[in-house]
Amino acid sequence: MEDLIQVKYALDTFYFLICGALVMWMAAGFAMLEAGLVRAKNTTEILLKNISLFAIACTMYLLVGYHIMYSSDAGGVLPSFGFLLGAENTTEAVLAGGEDAPYYSARSDFFFQVVFVATAMSIVSGAVAERMKLWAFLAFAVVMTSVIYPVEGYWKWGGGFLDAAGFNDFAGSGIVHMAGASAALAGVLLLGARKGKYGPNGEIYAIPGANLPLATLGTFILWMGWFGFNGGSELKVSDVVEANAVANVFVNTNAAAAGGVLSAMLVARFLFKKADLTMALNGALAGLVAITAEPLTPTALGATLIGAFGGALVVFSIITLDKLKIDDPVGAISVHGVVGIWGLLAVPLTNTDASFGAQLLGIACIFAWTFGASLVVWGILKAVMGLRVSEEDEYTGVDLAECGMEAYPEFTSTK
Repeated sequence: MEDLIQVKYALDTFYFLICGALVMWMAAGFAMLEAGLVRAKNTTEILLKNISLFAIACTMYLLVGYHIMYSSDAGGVLPSFGFLLGAENTTEAVLAGGEDAPYYSARSDFFFQVVFVATAMSIVSGAVAERMKLWAFLAFAVVMTSVIYPVEGYWKWGGGFLDAAGFNDFAGSGIVHMAGASAALAGVLLLGARKGKYGPNGEIYAIPGANLPLATLGTFILWMGWFGFNGGSELKVSDVVEANAVANVFVNTNAAAAGGVLSAMLVARFLFKKADLTMALNGALAGLVAITAEPLTPTALGATLIGAFGGALVVFSIITLDKLKIDDPVGAISVHGVVGIWGLLAVPLTNTDASFGAQLLGIACIFAWTFGASLVVWGILKAVMGLRVSEEDEYTGVDLAECGMEAYPEFTSTK
C-alpha cells in the first residue's frame, strides 16, 4: 500500500509539473502574439516586457505572493502576509493516507501557481503596448504579482470568502483572465490612446500589426499551453475518475477554442464582408477564456457552444471599445475581460453546484479590487515617473527610445 501511495504521489506531482511547463510556454505565446500585433518599431520593447514580467512574477510570487494566496484563514477577506514557500511535504505526511494527506509535492503546487500569475500579468502588456514606459510597466508588475493578484486569488483558490460563498472558477476565467484585463483597463484609461488611432470627429483608424504569421504562431502556442492551464487545474490524474476528468477537460478546452474561431470568423465576415485573421485569432483565445471557468461539466458540444458565444462576443466587444476610444492594440481587455465574465456566467449552465448569484458576487469583487487597486498604483506611477513615452519617442518607436535596438533593423537601416 505504501508503494502504491508513493507511486500515485509521484505521478500526480509529475503531471502537475508538466502542466506547469505547458502554462509557462504560454509566456512565449503571449510574446509572439503581441510582437505580431504591434508595429515593427515597437517589437523589441514588447518582447523585453514579456520576458521581464515573467521573471518579476516568478520572483515576487516566490517572495510574498504565494504566502499571501495560500497561507491565510479560510473564509476570510484580508489575507495574512508572510514570506517564501514554507516546507515541502514529508514522506510521513504523504504515507499517512486519508483526505488530508498531500497527493502532490508542495513545490510542484508553487510552480503551477507561479506560471498562472505570470499569465495574468502578460495580459496587461499587450493592452498598454506601443506607448507605455518600460520601467513604469515593470514597476506595476512588481505590485500586481506580489499583492494585487494574490489577494483576489486567496479569496477563491486560497479558501477565502468567495470560496465560502460558492463562487466557481475552475481554472481562472475570473481570477486570472478578468483580473489581468481589469488591471489593463485601469492602465489604458490613464495612459490614453496611441497617436493617430482616433480622429477628432470620432473616426477610428486601424493600426495593423507588423507580423501576422508571428501572431498566428503565438495563438497556436497559447492554445497548446491552455491544455496545461485547464488540465492541470484538475490537480491529479492517478485514478480512473481523475484520468477521465482530465481527458474531458482537454477535449472541452479544444472544442471551445475551435468554436471561438468559427463564430468569430462568421461574425467578422457578416460585419466587415471580409475574413479577418486577427478576429479569428482573438476568437480562439476567447473560446479558451470562456471555457476556463468550467471545462469539466459541459459536454463537448456544450463546450463548443460556450466557446462560440465567446468568439462572437469578442468581435462586438473589440468594436465597442474602439467606439469608446479605449485603445487596446491586441484586444486583451475584450478577450480576457469581457469574455472572462461570460465564462463565469456560463458556469451555472452546466454545473448544478454553481449559482448566478455567487458568480456575480465573484465578478464584482474581483473587478472592484483589481481595477481599483491597479488604478491607484498606475496613478501613483503616473505622478512619480510618468506612464507614457514622449510624442517623439512614440513616433520613432519605443524600440529605439526604450531599448536602443530594433527587432527588424534591416527594414530601416540606410547602410
